[in-house]
Amino acid sequence: MQKVRRRLGHDRVSERRACKALGQCRATQRYRPKRLDADRRLIADMRRLVESYPRYGSQRVHQLLVGTGWRVNFKRVHRLWKAEHMQVPQKQRRRRRLPGISENSCVRHKAKRRNHVWSYDFLADRTEDGRQLKLLVVIDEFTRECLAIETGRTFTARDVILTLQYLFAVRGAPEHIRSDNGPEFISKEIQGWLKQASVGTLYIRKASPWENGYVESFNGKLRDELLNRELFLSLAEARYLLDEWRLDYNHRRPHSGIGWQTPAAYAATWKNEFAGKFPEAKHAGPTLGAAPLPSAQHANNNPILSHNMV
Repeated sequence: MQKVRRRLGHDRVSERRACKALGQCRATQRYRPKRLDADRRLIADMRRLVESYPRYGSQRVHQLLVGTGWRVNFKRVHRLWKAEHMQVPQKQRRRRRLPGISENSCVRHKAKRRNHVWSYDFLADRTEDGRQLKLLVVIDEFTRECLAIETGRTFTARDVILTLQYLFAVRGAPEHIRSDNGPEFISKEIQGWLKQASVGTLYIRKASPWENGYVESFNGKLRDELLNRELFLSLAEARYLLDEWRLDYNHRRPHSGIGWQTPAAYAATWKNEFAGKFPEAKHAGPTLGAAPLPSAQHANNNPILSHNMV
C-alpha cells in the first residue's frame, strides 16, 4: 500500500482509499509489533553475558544461556543478537598457506586421548611501566584444558622444568609434548629431563605456527579476551588475572571443538592417563615463594617427618 501511494503521490491517494482499492484492512498499516516480556528478559540476560564476555559470539552466548536454564533455540538468540546489534566487531584475516607445505606434519601425532599430546608456548606482554611480561602456556590438545599460565619477567629452561615437574606430579606425564624451536624448549637440559621422563618431543618446523595449531588458537583467545583488554599494573596483578581467566576458561567457557562443553567437563568424561614416571628437577632451583623444607631439629621432634626424611 505504501508503495502504491509513493508511486501515485501521497497528496492524490489517501490511505483509506488505497486500502479500500487493495482490499486491505487499515489496521495492517498501523500495527506495531509488541516485544514479549520473555524477549525482554532474554535480551537482558544476553546483555549481561555480553558485558561479562564482550568477545563471545552468539553461539557461545547461546550455550551459556542454555547452561543457566534458558530453553531457547539458537535461531531465536541469533535473531535478537542481530536486532540488538550485539555483533562482535572483529575483522577476520584469511591466511594463505605457503606452497609446498605438506599436510602430514600438521596431523601427525594428533591427540587421541587425555594426556596424549600437550603443547606449550610463550607469549609476550608488558606491564604499565613498560617492563616485559613473559607467559608460559601449557595445554592438553585433546581436552583443550589450559593446564598452566606461568607469568614472569624472564624464563629459562630450569623454570620450564619446574612448571612441567609440578604438572606431571598432579596430572601425570603426557606421551608427547609439542613446541616450537625456542631456546627454552630445545636446550639440552630440558631435552634430557623429558627423555628421563619418557616424554617424546614434537618440534614444529621453523616459521610454521600452523603445525602447533591448538596452542596458537588458545593464544589468540587469550590475547583477544584478556591481554588486549587489560592494563596490568604489576606482575602480581597479571598473575592473579591470568589465573582467574584460566579457571574461567576451563570451567565456564563452552568450547566449540568439544561439542560446546567446557574443557573441565569434557576431561571429566575421560579417565586419567599416566604415560610414564617423571624425574626430579635436580638442577633447577626452588620456585619463588616455595615453602622451605623442615629443619632437622623440627624433623627429629616430629616422628612422621623423621620417618619421611629417612
